[in-house]
Amino acid sequence: QVQLVESGGGLVQAGNSLRLSCTASGRTANNYNMGWFRQAPGKEREFVAAILSTGSTTNYADSVKGRFTISRDKSKNMVYLQMNSLKPEDTAVYYCAARYIGLGPVEREYEYWGQGTQVTVSS
Repeated sequence: QVQLVESGGGLVQAGNSLRLSCTASGRTANNYNMGWFRQAPGKEREFVAAILSTGSTTNYADSVKGRFTISRDKSKNMVYLQMNSLKPEDTAVYYCAARYIGLGPVEREYEYWGQGTQVTVSS
């Protein structure tokens, strides 16, 4: 079992930055690949980024490449999403998720989910 808790969301102006954190707990949490998804009002949840359990490989959605960076600190059981140059269209609830194999964007392949944290970007 892996438990995930997101934090760091809030209201920010367009062009500014925000860093989301995900605390992973559970005996095997560090063995899992981690991802971030988001869901905007009235839209389906979409993939944002993922990182291998070792931290050596990452995967990003085209919409956030060059602006967002996913990282992890295994000593602290933490996963981060650094979001720069934020746009109003980045407004969404952001979710942390875990999967044992792969870095793909398919939601159903992730086994564990956090409760989400709201990010609102004003224009």
